[in-house]
Amino acid sequence: MATLIGGIEGGGTKFNCVIGHSPDKVLARTSFPTTTPDETLARAIEFFKEGEAEYGALRAIGVASFGPVGLHRQSQYYGYITTAPKPHWAYTDVVGSISRALNVPVAFDTDVNGATLGEGLLGAARGLKNFVYVTIGTGIGAGVVSNSEIVNGAMHPEIGHMLLPRFDEKNDFRGSCPFHGDCLEGLASGPAIEARWGRKGQDLAPDHPAWALQARYLAAMCVNLTLCYAPERIILGGGVMSQKQLFAMVRTEFTQMLNGYTTLPAAADPENYIVPSALDGHSGELGALIAAEKLFKQSDYQ
Repeated sequence: MATLIGGIEGGGTKFNCVIGHSPDKVLARTSFPTTTPDETLARAIEFFKEGEAEYGALRAIGVASFGPVGLHRQSQYYGYITTAPKPHWAYTDVVGSISRALNVPVAFDTDVNGATLGEGLLGAARGLKNFVYVTIGTGIGAGVVSNSEIVNGAMHPEIGHMLLPRFDEKNDFRGSCPFHGDCLEGLASGPAIEARWGRKGQDLAPDHPAWALQARYLAAMCVNLTLCYAPERIILGGGVMSQKQLFAMVRTEFTQMLNGYTTLPAAADPENYIVPSALDGHSGELGALIAAEKLFKQSDYQ
């Protein structure tokens, strides 16, 4: 009988849940809004219980969660969402809640690291050993892969909170990040766009001045990622990047800002260096399945 695994992409706006035999053999999926921890986790658990009734017992579940999250097993907060600014979610025991309810081992990482795994195995970074995946949506986060391994230091990277030059100094917008104000996330996330312009990005015309400013911030981010990590590719995903005109604008700004400094060959071809996700919004949930599959193979639950 084929192994059955589950995956959760837990975002600040919605949860995506999947059941499958492997990342490329998905049997069922669902999506629902992220509300309170109790309600949201209960809906996820119920989905998996219904899946077990139909398909058989789950052997492992992977969770790719919004954060910050606790990733070190020796910490009392391993498996928790920790200091999240989202109301009610700070210090939520995600792994404990799911493992107790379903009696399965649970792999745990950030939502963006999950999406990074998905892009590496099945998406726009397939075959690459060094790349960065960035999601620009409700928040901004990035997963860094170096020599085929996800980079996590004393904690997972928080690239969304890097500090950048202000490209609109005459504007009185102070930024939307509750911690730093005008960090990258405070200036270029979906909520930042809405706070600055008074409308959601999806309601702004393609030639609205918001996008030229957005492109400059994202290009500066790409320059910093290039100089810090020397990736073979930078993949941009998330809801904000559904504005497809942004890619050409970001590439143009990136080339001007870099100004020929790096000898990194990939960066000399921006069209193939800064690219969209290839997984149509499913990279996070597929990455969660990859983590679950890896955990099952390494565990005693076979």
